[in-house]
Amino acid sequence: MYLTKEEEKTLEGEYGETLRKAIEILVALGDIYGADSLIPVKSAQIAGVSYKTIGDAGLEWISDLKGKARIPAILNPAGMDMMRWKEMGIEAHFAKKQQDIIAAYENLGIRTKCTCTPYYLEGFDTGYGDHLAWSESSAVCYANSVIGARTNREGGPSALSAALVGKTANYGYHLDEMREPVMSVTVDFEISGSDYGALGYVAGKVIGNRVPIFYLKGQPSGDEMKSLGAALAASGAVALYHIEGVTPDAIRSKYERPDESLMIEKEQILEVYETGKSGESSLDTDIITLGCPHCSPAELESIAGLLAGKKVAKEIWVCTSREVAERYPDLVEGIEKSGAKVVCDTCMVVSPATNNYRCMMVNSGKALAYVPSMCGVASRFASIEECIREAVNDN
Repeated sequence: MYLTKEEEKTLEGEYGETLRKAIEILVALGDIYGADSLIPVKSAQIAGVSYKTIGDAGLEWISDLKGKARIPAILNPAGMDMMRWKEMGIEAHFAKKQQDIIAAYENLGIRTKCTCTPYYLEGFDTGYGDHLAWSESSAVCYANSVIGARTNREGGPSALSAALVGKTANYGYHLDEMREPVMSVTVDFEISGSDYGALGYVAGKVIGNRVPIFYLKGQPSGDEMKSLGAALAASGAVALYHIEGVTPDAIRSKYERPDESLMIEKEQILEVYETGKSGESSLDTDIITLGCPHCSPAELESIAGLLAGKKVAKEIWVCTSREVAERYPDLVEGIEKSGAKVVCDTCMVVSPATNNYRCMMVNSGKALAYVPSMCGVASRFASIEECIREAVNDN
């Protein structure tokens, strides 16, 4: 790798031990993946926030670092709603550790907004061609695919290092040649809403970490593409996908159809909706969760409309970022008037509060993939309308 004189000085420790460690991580990644240099990045989104996932060792590592982020940087979801953690059933010991983690990041100049949808935040603008250092899998997929920005699927330490240094290694999805599709996925029937999460859940298992291009009958919304990418990243390891005639890279580059192909049948999508509904492992749903990834304003509006004039009979969480919730207080009030909880800063995957339940209904392909493996909770998949019907016992 070529390093500038300033980068060499940083690596030699002239600007302190924290920056030396940070650039050492970035250079090591660059050497592994054949990067030619470090490049400036516009923003960072940092995973490794929930005390559930990083524990005391992670807290100690973050607390030992010194310095300030050089670029706008925010955090992935924490393990609890930072203001209403008692209502979630979080224990005081966990809450104290989680607060210490957030404080440690804040001392490094990281904005302590905990969300997997940073593209909804004001002042965190991301545009086509911007180089980023993001780490949350669904955020990475959305940035690369829907926005047309450029980021690898960073780990928490490398994203934090990029925030402190202001740069990342120039490899992977920062390069044009690595962004070309190598596999086509055809869906020759109409899909909508949560079907996109089901599609990602099915297709991701076959695609793995490759770059696909989808050929669809309709044009998905931003929220539908968010759901597709989140599920692709969870059931597989997709960090970039294209949709013919829809996503920005596909429009600009006019990719040829790759030789390797996958045809998705309607029955495969329908089978996802049957997950967990029958067999020896079937359980009654005792919690419904929406917002994985975090809900957009449009999704909050839809949920508020579906719950209008109704009262929930089961626990239901609607997960979103605190900034979005505070920007739309009327929607939050409308949702909570039903007895549902609007939960900020966290989600069902990274919070230990999930462990209090046995079976969760979700409208997210990402949650369907992660909740059983990461939380030990059975999950079943449904449309947002069916989730609301389940919550109010209107079946």
